[in-house]
Amino acid sequence: MARLLRWHPPLMALSLLMTALAVVSLVGMVVDDRILVGSPIWFKPFKFSASLALYGVTLAWMLTFATRFRRTAWWAGAVIAACAAVEMVAIVGQVVRGERSHFNVATPFDEALWDVMAISIMLLWVMHAVISAVLAFTRFGDRTAGAAIRLGLALSLVGLALGMLMTMNVDAGEMAAGIVGSHSVGVPSGGPQMPVTGWNTTGGDLRVPHFVGIHALQVIPLAVILFRRRANRPFAWVVAIGYAGLMALVTWQALRGQPLLRPDLLTALGALAVVTWTVGAGAPALRARRPEEPQRPGGPAQPERPEEPRGEREAVAA
Repeated sequence: MARLLRWHPPLMALSLLMTALAVVSLVGMVVDDRILVGSPIWFKPFKFSASLALYGVTLAWMLTFATRFRRTAWWAGAVIAACAAVEMVAIVGQVVRGERSHFNVATPFDEALWDVMAISIMLLWVMHAVISAVLAFTRFGDRTAGAAIRLGLALSLVGLALGMLMTMNVDAGEMAAGIVGSHSVGVPSGGPQMPVTGWNTTGGDLRVPHFVGIHALQVIPLAVILFRRRANRPFAWVVAIGYAGLMALVTWQALRGQPLLRPDLLTALGALAVVTWTVGAGAPALRARRPEEPQRPGGPAQPERPEEPRGEREAVAA
C-alpha cells in the first residue's frame, strides 16, 4: 500500500478520500429518504466519488511512466486532485442544504457555488490535457502500453469536454427556476431512471457519452492488459477507434432524445457497424506478432519502467 501511495500522493489521497465518501454516500442513501430531481439525494455524491476514486488512481499510475517534464506532470496531477476535491465539497454541501449543485443559479449563493465548480472543472480539463501532452513525449519500455495510455488519455479528454453539452441544453421551464443546464434531452429532468446509473429511460441523457468518454482512461489500457499475450500497437489503435465510434454513437443517440436502452433502427445499425468493425479489425491485430517486444520466458511481456536519468539515480543512492 505504501508503494502505491508513492505513485502520486495528492491523487492517491484523493482516491482514498473519494472511496471513503462513496461509503458515506451509500449510508446516506439508506438513512436519508430525501429525493432530489427523481433520485435519492445522496446518489450523486456516490456516483461522483466512485468515479473520481477510479480516475485519481488511474492517473497516478499513468504518471509513474513519465520520463520528461515530470515536475510539470506532478503539479498538474496535484491541481487535478485539488479541483476534484473542490467540486465534491460543493456537491456534498448542496446535498446537506437539499439543493441542486450543477447548473443551479437560483440564488446568489448557488450561483457563486456553480461558478466555483465551473472554474474547477475547466481547470481540471486543462491539467488533464497537460498530463496527456507530457505522456505523449514519454518513452515507454512497452510501446503497446504506451499507445494504450496515450489513447486512453486523449479519448477521456474528449469525454470530459462532452460534459459541456449539458450547459448548452437549457430547458425554458427549468431556466425560470434558476437551472441553466440539463442532462435530459426531450424530456424533463427527474423522470424514470435506469437502476445503478440513474440515466433517463424515456429520453436522451447527455451523461451517457460523458461517462463513456471519461472511462476510456481505464478501458483502453485494460483491453491491452486483458489481451496481454497477443496485444500490440495496432490492436490498441483498433480498440481506441472502436471506442471513439461508441462515444460518437451514444452522443448522437442522446442528442436525438433517445434513451440508451431503446435505440431506433439507425442507432442499432450504427452499433452493429461499430462492433463489426472493431471485431473484424481487432482479430487480425491480435494474431499479429509484436516485433518490437519479444515474449519473455515464463509469461507475457510486462511494461517496463523507463530508466531514470543517471543524475537522479546518483542522488537517490546518496
